[in-house]
Amino acid sequence: MTRRKRYSKEFKREALRRANEPGVTDTLVAEELGFSTRQLRRWRDEANKHGEEAFPGQGNAHDKEMMLLKRENAKLRQERDFLKEAAAYFAKESK
Repeated sequence: MTRRKRYSKEFKREALRRANEPGVTDTLVAEELGFSTRQLRRWRDEANKHGEEAFPGQGNAHDKEMMLLKRENAKLRQERDFLKEAAAYFAKESK
């Protein structure tokens, strides 16, 4: 599983400032800095919606809870799959 890259508040603001310069396109900025134009649009939407309070930090409680639940779900799936294999092995051996 790949980890998502995280960008600092300053990086996002600088990317948006650069994209707003005359003669500079979103595509050019995204290619220069190594992310998608869609990501730049999301940042712009968030900055327009929240102004100075945009990009508050490391996510919110809901995001952290979701991440923990996904991690726990993956672990439980591994345990379930292991138990299925073990049950099949012992069922086959008992015949």
